[in-house]
Amino acid sequence: MNDKTNTQAAASNRSRWLALYLLCTGVLMIVLDTTVVTVALPTLQAELGFSGTSIVWVLNAYMLTYGGFLLLGGRLGDLYGQRRWFLVGLAGFTGASLACGMASSQLVLVVARAVQGLGGAVVTAVALSLIMNLFQEPRERAQAMGIYGFVCAAGGSLGEVLGGVLTDWFGWQSIFLINLPIGVAVYFFCLRLLPVDKVPDQRGRLDVSGAVTGTLGLMLAVYAVVDGNRAGWTSAQTLGLGGAALALLALFLWIEARVREPLMPLRLFRLRNIAVSNVVAVLWAAGMFAWFVISALYMQHILGYDPMRVGLAFLPADAIMALFSAGLSARMVMRYGIRGPMWLGLLIAALGLALFARAPMDGSFVLDVLPGMVLLGLGGGMAFNPVLLAAMNDVDASESGLASGVVNTAFMMGGALGLAVLASFADAHTSGLQQAGTDAREALNSGYRRAFLIGAGLTALGAVIGGLLLRPKPMQGEAASVMH
Repeated sequence: MNDKTNTQAAASNRSRWLALYLLCTGVLMIVLDTTVVTVALPTLQAELGFSGTSIVWVLNAYMLTYGGFLLLGGRLGDLYGQRRWFLVGLAGFTGASLACGMASSQLVLVVARAVQGLGGAVVTAVALSLIMNLFQEPRERAQAMGIYGFVCAAGGSLGEVLGGVLTDWFGWQSIFLINLPIGVAVYFFCLRLLPVDKVPDQRGRLDVSGAVTGTLGLMLAVYAVVDGNRAGWTSAQTLGLGGAALALLALFLWIEARVREPLMPLRLFRLRNIAVSNVVAVLWAAGMFAWFVISALYMQHILGYDPMRVGLAFLPADAIMALFSAGLSARMVMRYGIRGPMWLGLLIAALGLALFARAPMDGSFVLDVLPGMVLLGLGGGMAFNPVLLAAMNDVDASESGLASGVVNTAFMMGGALGLAVLASFADAHTSGLQQAGTDAREALNSGYRRAFLIGAGLTALGAVIGGLLLRPKPMQGEAASVMH
């Protein structure tokens, strides 16, 4: 009887880890699709006839719905079943990928990309809460979150490599169609491995007014940010959209303070670790998005790398993050808690950005790119897991989807806003130097360096806030692991 019980326990444990890998595979598809398209944009523009300004909507349509629906997606999972909504989001994303790959017109592609973003938001928000509920023991949870963190942190740069290979060998359609077998396989195996949603004794009601105002406010804010550089930051469009977004979000907060069952209970932000971790997420995402995008531009436009070589240049950072996700991050959290690895990792990442801020015109990979990549991989590997744990550990399982949506929204909005603002500073600096007679390429590099420096400052500020304000929690994993 005892052997049978042990066998069943081992099988259940194996199923949980297989479920984690499936969830991470689904999330990896979503993360890849934020960057895999960038390499294919010139081909898309030529074959579908996009103009120089309209081509950006292949990216923006995805970001718009993805950023707008993260909060609502997480709450839908809490109320109506996380397994069910993960599968709904996965099916929507996979079906939209087929539509993207078959698109023969600009309108069809942009609309399908928007549906992809919607499905991706639901998958991302619900997957994190599913992982938190699958792994309750602190040591296992830290390990699981480390693997999830690697997928989120390294997936973007992997997308650059994959996008280059697929576009060169099979055409732009392949960057979308490759999602079909992956999505179908993940869906099928999740039906078998994910535990069936428990029916609550009393199901809450969806806060419709909060959902409408919050989602529309986030979408308008994302739109104002992602189109800000093109339209101008002081243009009527940007100011109007920004003002409307602020008004809707203010109305959303007013509703949430008064409705009986709010979409986002404001009491969550009275929990210090949740509030601090979300502020840190915004600051760090601003610096990390700038690193990823602007360092790729530096390597392409200043060092003359082709897209494939740019993607390969990120592999050292990816390898270091993978090493941490394989267990180092979990061990650090169990030994030192959440706060220490968070602030130290962010400080190391800030130093990596500071190294990029001195990037020379005639830089070499070994001397001028690799050191910053190593530090950013090291810092990201150390900090990502603690930031997510700090945002999720203080909430009940019934609100884990909401907490997931909030922290993912913080990362998304911080990244989009930070990248747009830093790119705007870089453009303004470059334009000023060109008007003063500086060589165009040298002025462009100086603008990149300015953006890296600001990104380093924002990341360092995140390290200071996390180090000073995060409340350390006692970790019981050591005792728990001995008990088991």
